[in-house]
Amino acid sequence: MDKPFTLWLMGPTSSGKTTIAAALHARLKREGLSCFHFDGDEVRDFFGSDFPFDAEHRLRVVATLVHLANKVVGEGGHCIVSALTANEDARSYIAEHLKDARIGYVHCDLNECIKRDPKGLYKKAIDGEITTLVGYNTPYIPPNSMSVDIDTLSCDIDQAVEKILTTLYTFSSQPQ
Repeated sequence: MDKPFTLWLMGPTSSGKTTIAAALHARLKREGLSCFHFDGDEVRDFFGSDFPFDAEHRLRVVATLVHLANKVVGEGGHCIVSALTANEDARSYIAEHLKDARIGYVHCDLNECIKRDPKGLYKKAIDGEITTLVGYNTPYIPPNSMSVDIDTLSCDIDQAVEKILTTLYTFSSQPQ
């Protein structure tokens, strides 16, 4: 993969975005590629615990991730972003501002997301403690277009990484 890219992995909470991104990042680093991974929760944590989950602040997280990814690609590196990215305004922002983007949709059955629930968000939503969990309180609508579709119920992490690499190498081999 000679041409720098950003792979943006989006999908519901607990679908496997961050896990797959971390595995892909490790693989690309082992192959000697300059690669960075940014996660939506990581950026959100940077802003602090008082940072709300409303549309305006979700878009601020996306804008920050786009800025970071563009800096990496501008310097010749590859970037992987893992972030919920459920709102259309965020997806439009990505389409308008992100350079050399590939979109990956990572998803699985809601019951599996609830079972995984590493942060306890689904439990809080079920108990009524939170009402803003996209994918539970409101539907997570898949993106209209994507480069790769990963259903983590039908493939494991290694298979997901291979599927993504196949897609990335296909894009990389296309004439510019």
